[in-house]
Amino acid sequence: MENIKDIKAIFQNQRAKLFEDKELVKDSYKFCVQYSLLVEEFIFKIASGIAAGCAIASGGSFSRRELSPHSDIDIMFIFPELDGSESTIQNCITNLWDAGIEVSHTVRTYSDIKKFLKDDLHSFTQFFETRFILGEEKVYKEWNNILFESIDEESKKNLIDEFIDDIAQRHARYGDSAKMLEPNVKYTCGGLRDLHVIEWMFSLKNCLLLTESREIAQTKSFLKSLQRSDVINRYVRNDVIDSYAFVLSVRNHLHLFTDTKNDRLEFRSQEKIAGYFGYDKTNWQNFMKRYFEAANNINRFSKTMVKKFRDEITDPISDYLAIDLDDDYSMKGNVITLKNKGNLSLSEIFRAFYYRGLKDARFDQKLRWKILESIQDYEEEDRSSQEVSSVFFREILRLPKNVGKTLSMMNEMGVMGAFMPEFKEMIGFFQPGVYHCYTSDEHTLIALNNIEKLREQDSNASKIFAGIKNKDILYLAVIFHDIAKPINVSGHEIIGAEIANSVMERLNYDQEEIALVKFLVRHHLTMEQVAFRRNLNDPAALNNFVVHFSSLQELEMLYILTYADLSAVSPAVWTHWKSDLLAELFRKSKYMIEDRISGEELLHATTADVIVQGASENNSFQEHIESINDLGYAQHYSEDEINLHINEIEKGSKISVFFKEGTGFTNITIISVDAPSLLSRLCGALSINDLNIHSAQIFTRDDGIVIDSFSVTDFRTHKPIEPSRYESIELSLMNTLDEERQIIKEFNKAKSKWWRLESKLFKRKGKVKIEFEKHEKYTIIDVFSPDRLGLLFTITKKMNELGLVIHLAKISTKADDVVDAFYTLYRDGKKVSPKDYELIRVELTSVIEELL
Repeated sequence: MENIKDIKAIFQNQRAKLFEDKELVKDSYKFCVQYSLLVEEFIFKIASGIAAGCAIASGGSFSRRELSPHSDIDIMFIFPELDGSESTIQNCITNLWDAGIEVSHTVRTYSDIKKFLKDDLHSFTQFFETRFILGEEKVYKEWNNILFESIDEESKKNLIDEFIDDIAQRHARYGDSAKMLEPNVKYTCGGLRDLHVIEWMFSLKNCLLLTESREIAQTKSFLKSLQRSDVINRYVRNDVIDSYAFVLSVRNHLHLFTDTKNDRLEFRSQEKIAGYFGYDKTNWQNFMKRYFEAANNINRFSKTMVKKFRDEITDPISDYLAIDLDDDYSMKGNVITLKNKGNLSLSEIFRAFYYRGLKDARFDQKLRWKILESIQDYEEEDRSSQEVSSVFFREILRLPKNVGKTLSMMNEMGVMGAFMPEFKEMIGFFQPGVYHCYTSDEHTLIALNNIEKLREQDSNASKIFAGIKNKDILYLAVIFHDIAKPINVSGHEIIGAEIANSVMERLNYDQEEIALVKFLVRHHLTMEQVAFRRNLNDPAALNNFVVHFSSLQELEMLYILTYADLSAVSPAVWTHWKSDLLAELFRKSKYMIEDRISGEELLHATTADVIVQGASENNSFQEHIESINDLGYAQHYSEDEINLHINEIEKGSKISVFFKEGTGFTNITIISVDAPSLLSRLCGALSINDLNIHSAQIFTRDDGIVIDSFSVTDFRTHKPIEPSRYESIELSLMNTLDEERQIIKEFNKAKSKWWRLESKLFKRKGKVKIEFEKHEKYTIIDVFSPDRLGLLFTITKKMNELGLVIHLAKISTKADDVVDAFYTLYRDGKKVSPKDYELIRVELTSVIEELL
């Protein structure tokens, strides 16, 4: 054998040439095969003569000849039995690593087959995805014979069931949608692993190895063999071969770009990777559209094959139990079958989906392939056929259940885009770097599914949804709420309402139904903006919101639409805190509409009730309430909490701090004498304790006593504060009253430790925007900014320097973004003059950008 150092230099030189060959890297199959063969060649060169008495085989992507630049190089040492061969293995591994081939190795004996079949699915999977490299070929053949002889029909069934469970667990961890905006190209739904699992199931079921001696990627060979066996048609074969090649190529480029084994296609990498595929800064999002299309094809194929394998290991249902649905379709069990063999028109496809939703059924493999083939060949149909399709689309929306499920499958198979060109524009569309986790079409369909899941819940929203009669109208509002985003994100609610009008007229809806959907689309952002950014105990805010509605039905539908929209964005966006705010706005608005009263009348009535109740037990109660010129105070606190405040104030304590755990957050109430920059200092004290502030409300008595209320969570866990931390937080709050400079010093000290935390929590820089809104009593300043630790302290400190007094601060967080709304006045109690807007905008923007 040559000198190891010389071998290493040759290997690294040849590998570098492969990695630098841009034309070769573009052909993912060819690149991976050549890299796999290069590694095989050098393993053979180094290990020859060492591997006596055993077989050395490749595993994983190495055995498939689909090695990406930083893939694990898995090899397996196979022995009949392990008898003092440890030193041989160690010498071989040492030589490989010294030569620059960083292998991951396992050592197996024949007895391991039975052991892992019973105990470890993942390890057992490796056994039937191997390729002989060198050593005793007789040992390798005996290993495979024992392997497949050990798998009886019961084992096959159990293993396939385990594979299916494993898919679900993997998708739950890495993303169960092929349209995740930052996918793991290997493990997310529609990633490479989905197809690998199909290969494993096929190999297991048929007791054969898929590895070939030919120099071809295993997946490409596997798909071609499926077509030769009439398992799939040429359309499916070509779609999946091309889609897998594209995702594999993305993985190869991602490894080369990051120079590490990185399979997460994050926003910051997408534009760069797109450049390697010929996209520039003006159209790189089309690269991601192509990715989503490829992932969807892989996901669709994988799900079909999983159902096929499951059917094949399940006892068949007798043909005598088949039910004719009509002249074209029949159903056996819960599987719908096509009787004839011809191409399907769009109206016939819609009829199939209607039956699927109505019967909670699925399509057999041949019908799925036929729909996909027909959609590819689909051209615009004549008017009569379109009208039939429209009728079935409307009937699908009126199904008692499975509407979201049915439309999701229609979108997955390309039917929604073929039927509604306006929806097709939304497929694969996304806004780079925003808080959404999914493409616009996927978000829309998740929202639909989330509405239908309300049937299974016992919540305020579920009861309201149950009472809505025309649910199909609500579903249409969900379909159209983001449909104009590809045209213009800013103002998409206005354009979307007009698109809804046009499409619904085409679908023959009446004008009253169209008007309702237009209203819902036009205002689908309104309810969340008021609930999360405005004071819900402000009569003006309530009046301005309720004026939009002409009926309770409009309010109920908008509430459910808002819930659906927010719950479908990402797990981080829909929280208990936001759910409570939305429910509070709905409840108050409902009373106002039903009783035909104003916001002032509603709040005065509830405050009067609180005073009557509390004054009967505490003589100071009414005086205390009336000394606070804010109707929201009696809405914000319970009678017991108000009595507690009165007792603390009467004690004359310098500062009193109360903690109360709410649903998903902790409320901190601080009572003290007002002082310059008090709110800013309190925000600083909370920030240095790593707390995320969701709202801050300030209630001031006539005598200068202030009651500050903060709703907070832990910045790391997004959960309520652990009670064990209460004491240290209270101490920090007390210290803020004594020395302002100390809190600034502590804040700056904390910033130095935050950079690691911030690099994990916040991925965007984004833009800062300041807006002003007139209010009958205050000037509302809305601050739009990427989120950062200490942001609220920074803003409130600057506002204090500008002479502004904050009466309420409300923070709406969406992943990396926040919208902070501040109800402000000058120190003399006057509203902010419009001539000062620009100065405030410049000063706030400057200090926030410095923090970012």
